[in-house]
Amino acid sequence: MERAAGSAAPARGSVRPPGARPVPPLVLALRRLPSPRLTGLGAGLFASAVMLVIGFLDRLILDGSPIVFGLLFLPVSALTALWVRTADLVTAPISVPIAFAVGVVPIAGGTGGLGGQAMAVVTALAVHAGWLYGGTLVAGIITSVRKVRDMGRRQQQASGGAGGGARGGAGAGTGGGRVASGAAGEKPGGRPSAPGRRPVA
Repeated sequence: MERAAGSAAPARGSVRPPGARPVPPLVLALRRLPSPRLTGLGAGLFASAVMLVIGFLDRLILDGSPIVFGLLFLPVSALTALWVRTADLVTAPISVPIAFAVGVVPIAGGTGGLGGQAMAVVTALAVHAGWLYGGTLVAGIITSVRKVRDMGRRQQQASGGAGGGARGGAGAGTGGGRVASGAAGEKPGGRPSAPGRRPVA
């Protein structure tokens, strides 16, 4: 008995079942990250504020390096798509390009007033369109995967509720049949009738 208990203890204390696949370290690291649920407006403000700070830091430290700015834009796009709530998933691919345009203002390097600054921003967006499309694509893929998973979860819940209702209806029908069969063998006065006796003339 002691050997059996000792051999069963590791199975109960194991983290994952024997047949389950090992979880990659990257997935485990992502699960440890905070998972807030932002509205569509909150996700847009988050992405814009972060990219604006990145743009200023890039200009101060690296003299406006577009490669560093574009590389940091990709994880910001991913976090925006991960942290937006399910009801506002469609807003993430829209908020990300706006955040890129806001963040590129400090590193655009325009001169000559507002018109020159606007032309510099448009030129920077055209030159660095690859990073813009890449971040938007990352946000679109993540939101699409989240939407598909949410639809599958809802379908499973709906099928589970329908199955429970069908089992409950079958049980009620069986019970009703038993009551009906019991009621058929009784007289109106409540006494059970004797099936083998005939009335005396």
